[in-house]
Amino acid sequence: MDSSEPKTLPDHQNVVVMRHGDRMDNFEPLWVTTAKRPWDPPLVEDGRVRAFCKGRMIRAQLGFPIHRVFVSPFLRCVQTAFQVVSALCAVDDSPSAQTSDDVSIDPSKVKTSIEYGLCEMLNNEAIRPRFSPKDGDFGFNISELEAMLPAGTLDNTAERVYKELPLWGETVMGARARYVHTVQALADKYPTENLLLVTHGEGVGVAVSAFKKDAIVYEVEYCAYTELRRPIVHKGQSFTVGSFEVLTRNGQTGISFCPSTAAVVDDVDGMA
Repeated sequence: MDSSEPKTLPDHQNVVVMRHGDRMDNFEPLWVTTAKRPWDPPLVEDGRVRAFCKGRMIRAQLGFPIHRVFVSPFLRCVQTAFQVVSALCAVDDSPSAQTSDDVSIDPSKVKTSIEYGLCEMLNNEAIRPRFSPKDGDFGFNISELEAMLPAGTLDNTAERVYKELPLWGETVMGARARYVHTVQALADKYPTENLLLVTHGEGVGVAVSAFKKDAIVYEVEYCAYTELRRPIVHKGQSFTVGSFEVLTRNGQTGISFCPSTAAVVDDVDGMA
């Protein structure tokens, strides 16, 4: 067991899967006409505020600490993670604080890492065809992205589930299988730690539908999250883990779903 893991084994593992905050191109349509990377929009200011406030809410209301945060390499996710982690690690938070600019942090509380497996679906269902990279090269500079995470929180020794980005043109079903595998693999790698995964709307939707029988997600709001929980069963000095259940209640955390027997219009682009 890693020395950084909790000294006493918990009875449950919690995995929170969150969508990024408000993306620039959905609020400033002309931004893409001059952007060097139109497929990789940043957050607008409201998105930074929303992410910080959601991090504060997670810290105050969920009733358990977050030990590790894994992040999609897309800029909007990295910027969201910065705000959320700052809220989780804040040492002088006050009700008037709105973003990371308003607090100082204790970086020892949370470890952060970039995870390719949490990236956006790499196809024209999720990335607008006019603005996707023509050669399929998204040009992520991981060192630069890691430098954008809160100072002192980076764990660059964490081994990624996916060593590289998926190839451009992956199918929707292939991407959904990737999200499920990434969530399960990260949880299995750190079974006694609580995780926060910052990803895209489709990833959040899959985290619900994969672990909640017969649920189809049709809307995921900015910074909406679902909570997965599984039991840890102790057997002497060893332990085993059970299956995940979804604790999110319909609509209460910005995720709306219905039974699979209902008619649903698939809106992948709306959850990007």
